[in-house]
Amino acid sequence: MAGLPVKRVLGINGKDEFKAGENTNNTDNNKQSLSKAALAVREENDKVGEREMVTPTGSSIKRSSSRPQLDLSKAAIQGNSEERDPTILLPNQSDDISHLALDIGGSLIKLVYFSRHEDQSIDDKRKKTVKERLGISNGNRRSYPILGGRLHFVKFETSKINECLDFISSKQLHCGTNSLWWTSDSPSNENAVIKATGGGAYKFADLFKERLGVSLDKEDEMDCLVAGANFLLKAIRHEAFTHMEGQKEFVQIDHNDLFPYLLVNIGSGVSMIKVDGDGKFQRVSGTNVGGGTYWGLGRLLTKCKSFDELLELSQKGDNRTIDMLVGDIYGGMDYSKIGLSASTIASSFGKAISDKKELEDYRPEDISLSLLRMISYNIGQISYLTALRFGLKRIFFGGFFIRGHAYTMDTISFAVHFWSKGEAQAMFLRHEGFLGALGAFMSDEKHGLDDLRAHQLVERFPMGAPFTGGKIHGPPPGNLNEKISWMEKFVLKGTEITAPVPMAPTGTTGLGGFEVPLSKGGTLRSDASALNIGVLHLVPTLEVFPLLADPKSYEPNTIDLSDHNELEYWFTVLSEHLPDLVDKAVASEGGTDDAKRRGDAFARAFSAHLARLMEEPAAYGKLGLANLLELREECLREFQFVDAYRSIKLRENEASLAVLPDLLAELDSMNEEPRLLTLIEGVLAANIFDWGSRACVDLYHKGTIIEIYRMSRNKMQRPWRVDDFDLLKERMLGSGGKKPPPHKRALLFVDNSGADIVLGMLPLARELLRRGTEVVLVANSLPALNDVTAMELPDIVAEAAKHCDILRKAAEAGGLLVDAMVNTLDDSKENSTSVPLMVVENGCGSPCIDLRQVSPELAAAAKDADLIILEGMGRALHTNFNARFKRDALKLAMVKNQRLAEKLIQGKIYDCVCRYEAAS
Repeated sequence: MAGLPVKRVLGINGKDEFKAGENTNNTDNNKQSLSKAALAVREENDKVGEREMVTPTGSSIKRSSSRPQLDLSKAAIQGNSEERDPTILLPNQSDDISHLALDIGGSLIKLVYFSRHEDQSIDDKRKKTVKERLGISNGNRRSYPILGGRLHFVKFETSKINECLDFISSKQLHCGTNSLWWTSDSPSNENAVIKATGGGAYKFADLFKERLGVSLDKEDEMDCLVAGANFLLKAIRHEAFTHMEGQKEFVQIDHNDLFPYLLVNIGSGVSMIKVDGDGKFQRVSGTNVGGGTYWGLGRLLTKCKSFDELLELSQKGDNRTIDMLVGDIYGGMDYSKIGLSASTIASSFGKAISDKKELEDYRPEDISLSLLRMISYNIGQISYLTALRFGLKRIFFGGFFIRGHAYTMDTISFAVHFWSKGEAQAMFLRHEGFLGALGAFMSDEKHGLDDLRAHQLVERFPMGAPFTGGKIHGPPPGNLNEKISWMEKFVLKGTEITAPVPMAPTGTTGLGGFEVPLSKGGTLRSDASALNIGVLHLVPTLEVFPLLADPKSYEPNTIDLSDHNELEYWFTVLSEHLPDLVDKAVASEGGTDDAKRRGDAFARAFSAHLARLMEEPAAYGKLGLANLLELREECLREFQFVDAYRSIKLRENEASLAVLPDLLAELDSMNEEPRLLTLIEGVLAANIFDWGSRACVDLYHKGTIIEIYRMSRNKMQRPWRVDDFDLLKERMLGSGGKKPPPHKRALLFVDNSGADIVLGMLPLARELLRRGTEVVLVANSLPALNDVTAMELPDIVAEAAKHCDILRKAAEAGGLLVDAMVNTLDDSKENSTSVPLMVVENGCGSPCIDLRQVSPELAAAAKDADLIILEGMGRALHTNFNARFKRDALKLAMVKNQRLAEKLIQGKIYDCVCRYEAAS
């Protein structure tokens, strides 16, 4: 081993392993030999770091060669938008480290840090067999694509820098960041270095050294700003948006057509940067009239004590009392000859010339608004002229001055629109406050931006309640009670601080003026909340489902929540379901006092999110019903409720398996045509068991699971509301005596545990297997409500196979029966006597599914599939009802919501959908 590079990796079981070349050396934990190995790796990493200092574009990037390399290649986000900075999952990251970077400005400290997300997967024989059959190489990918590393975004007021230091210390973010190696006798942060940018990186360097024992490695602000912007615009599907007259619209940016663009950073002054590519940019213009001008003049003229107080004043102002308008000059008339309306601002503060008033005679609110518009309009005009000069199509605005403030964005947008005559538009970035911190973070890492694709970034909502301090991710400091106290703190803080400003209809007065202020809220959503964002989960393994007919036009959500009434209805549904969900979650953890505390914290956090979204639907990005349902599941997991319906699922599986033999015997006694109809009826009838539906939950009080199933089957009479059974029958059984060939492989997207899977989908899978079709059961990677998971399915199949030779042989061929694994692994694919029944995970943990982001196992299984069956409301109605595929598709569901039935199929509750669509 002496001459071989040694590398520390995190084993699949979470234990440390050491590799030399191609061989694994099981060490005897001898600290002395470990220290020698560490030294060898440090030397090797130094050489690698030196080789990587020049990028493919030829631009030199300063890197700390002795630093560990985070694997950001092919990353993916989990979250949506203005709350706005989601955490990033890095599943390919094998270094067991925490890492952070800072952007320390005059008003705010922005912090980006990495944390390990515990990998809960098991690389068992079943998984290996399925992967071998599908031709998937494990490589260094994790089994569960939605787990891995994350990037978190947190901010603190610079005046409260000690809170930031306490946060870093409590999560031990400063420890181990200089080295991959640690032994029990090593100092935890000896010679530790943190990447930092901004003026505070110099100002507070000694304080960080004194309090945390770390040095700040300063990075150039402009380099960091551009690197952060490039990453976000490439990585996040709904990163950029426009903001006109209070309306936010997200803009899809094609990362292949991103460059060049103009990045306008508005801090104390304004810098305008022409960005031509990764690492290629130049400052082409700017102005000294920026955020500092607004704050400085505003402080002198209004006596406000903070920037946010000054912005809040502008919310209540009327600029017409102090600005001179065109109508004031022309007797209330437009100057139509040159296209100026009477309400256009002719001169900011112009009325102060002729009015016989002193400063104290003007309202501070009016002064603040006039000043805000004067500066915003000029920045917008200069930016457009700069873009025009260089022929740039896109203008992105960011910086401390904007901080998510609606008035500011509206005035900049109006100026760009006005001067360009509508040919250009201002765009803003949801994560703009963290561009510098993210760029500083990436300056130390092998970021791999060129490898990123939008489908590999799963952006999720902020998991806890909106709050002003840190997020709780990964192992908390101290005991669980300490963690809950953190949760309670940020939940309580969040509900106080992030109450959004309601938006009212606008009345324009010319050049961005508003007769009535857009926002009438009593409290301004300050920068502390506007920059409050969640977690970016970088998932390199996610892929686009290859059988989508047109991935670019694919939209998973069926229900449009842009309609306020629709949004309000579904918020009410989720709120009413919340108490029952909390009861189930607490019961799943044994009903302990700790579980009750976490349940209460979850309820408050989720309710805070709903309140935020009710006031500002676009706060977390483009909002669909699937996003809301996913938010609920992520919130549950954040408060450590891994599987709230675990005991219910086990009970219902057991009850359903007990009657499965009788059902199979009944089916076997039928001829093909009535059997096919009975199977489809059975799937629809069994889909009634859905703990996510209030109507179905009420049914559980009316009998046993078997009694309810039989009642549902008895009512399952054709015609259904959407009834394509005859088309399906013709494809499956043929017509005119001519029998079509069977499908080669069917993907069955399954829904609920219990009767749904056991008495509905498994018998249908059995029928396909009988016809010679390979069957792949596609299930969730993580629990969601009572949905069955990929980890649970093999045991269910094994129990069912005890009563059925067809299922047993197919399960053996597919590697689902552990007892038969030795024989299965020895047999070649060609020698298999039965078509296989396999199980793959879908890559998500939600009742719905976004087919732009699926697991590699599912993507591989889809390549030979020619039949897709989507079952259940979440996967076939809430999402994918309008999706079109390259192969035959069957969508089966019982509609268990009256409003959804009326809106989607013009029907009523308990109506059924059997939609068959031939290959596009």
